[in-house]
Amino acid sequence: MALYGTLMLLLSLSLLLLLNHALAGGLTLDIVSLGAKPDGKTDVSPVLQTAWAKACDSTGPATIHVPIGTFYVQSGSFNGPCKNNAITIRIDGTLVASSDIQVLAKTKAWIGFKDVNGLSIHGGVIDGKGSDIWNCKHSGNNCPDGAPNLEITNAQNVIINGLASINSQIFNIVVYGCQNVNIQGVKVSDPGDSPNTDGIHVQESSDVTILSSNIGTGDDCISIGPGTTNLWIESVTCGPGHGISIGSLGKSADEPGVKNVTVTSSTFTETTNGVRIKSWGRPSSGFATDIHFQHITLENVKNPIIIDQNYCPHDEGCPHQDSGVKISEVTYEDIKGTSATEIGVKFDCSPTNPCIGLTLEDIKVTYNNQIAKASCKGAKGTASGVVEPASCLE
Repeated sequence: MALYGTLMLLLSLSLLLLLNHALAGGLTLDIVSLGAKPDGKTDVSPVLQTAWAKACDSTGPATIHVPIGTFYVQSGSFNGPCKNNAITIRIDGTLVASSDIQVLAKTKAWIGFKDVNGLSIHGGVIDGKGSDIWNCKHSGNNCPDGAPNLEITNAQNVIINGLASINSQIFNIVVYGCQNVNIQGVKVSDPGDSPNTDGIHVQESSDVTILSSNIGTGDDCISIGPGTTNLWIESVTCGPGHGISIGSLGKSADEPGVKNVTVTSSTFTETTNGVRIKSWGRPSSGFATDIHFQHITLENVKNPIIIDQNYCPHDEGCPHQDSGVKISEVTYEDIKGTSATEIGVKFDCSPTNPCIGLTLEDIKVTYNNQIAKASCKGAKGTASGVVEPASCLE
């Protein structure tokens, strides 16, 4: 795993070099020079589309510059393939969405990029103005689902560096169907009660790194969906939020699995969960294997270490069914801190597909200044070093 981590960091450095190369020369398109008004009211979507068309059509590196100021964007969909593999979006200002929940009601994403190679998004703030849709959902009214702040789909060699995503209607940053993505120095900020506002969601993607980021939100800080392989998460601070979750898996009967995920050197503060794997309680061909949670600090976390294979919201669609998702080869190493509940380690695995190959090493979780408790169902594995609470693995 150390070798894999080194390789991922080298990939990150190479991607940053690509970013610096793109910033160093080539075509630069300033959106104000193209007619955008930084008044926070005039829709700059058409200007952004014009800038994207020019950048995508350029045979050399191209930069779209959003200068200091506040720019209203109704929505933006930026598609490739392009004639070059080095397009940079440099944001020094703030992009704001509409607060009218109907504006993005039928839009897949507020800002989306698809079928591009060599995209870099550098700096700036994107503000999804999500409070009205959150309030609508809290009220129990019939509301639109909402749109993610930023979605990257079917892309390769992508950098997102230094971006701040705030007030997203739902997921903040979505990486779907991508390869070689580096997310670094990102800040996500949503209220702790904002529904479905996952910080970063990765699905059906490979070779993704998430580094040195600060995520506070109303749902998972990072959620890892089916088909994710070779994901490295390092130096992330999470809170408020629901922790870092693999899943939910098994929503579909036939879905790809999750493999080779590492979460390291990260901190969870007053989150609902710490490191979690969850799957629906119903038949599925899904799996999660080769998972590593290591060097984790916990501060008053409700469910510090948890596997939940009986996920069934509102008891609809899966009551009294066993999860078919196979969970194996999961390592928990050097995880220490405080639990907000008595059960600090909970492995609630499928009775027909027990978790196998779980490893606990150097664990210390306390509750009210005493060692927390552990709970196991259908969980098999080994423990070494000091493990507190004592292992209940079979």
